[in-house]
Amino acid sequence: MRIPRDIGGRALAKTLGRYGYQITRQTGSHIRLTTMTESEHHITIPAHETLRIGTLSAILSEVTGHLKRDKSELTQELFG
Repeated sequence: MRIPRDIGGRALAKTLGRYGYQITRQTGSHIRLTTMTESEHHITIPAHETLRIGTLSAILSEVTGHLKRDKSELTQELFG
């Protein structure tokens, strides 16, 4: 499945809540998410209206690395 081209930072933060990520703080235009699933993990995502495709891909790669999952499988679950 293709990565969506029209998802924003806040929508992504809400979607990642399915995997235990919660907003822990926001500084300026960046949101920090933390999960305790498997082990403690932090990611920072921009709170922009629409995320660039490379930025979204890097965030998903980081999440899949932590969850030890396949990126295409995770993309299908989140946006499919």
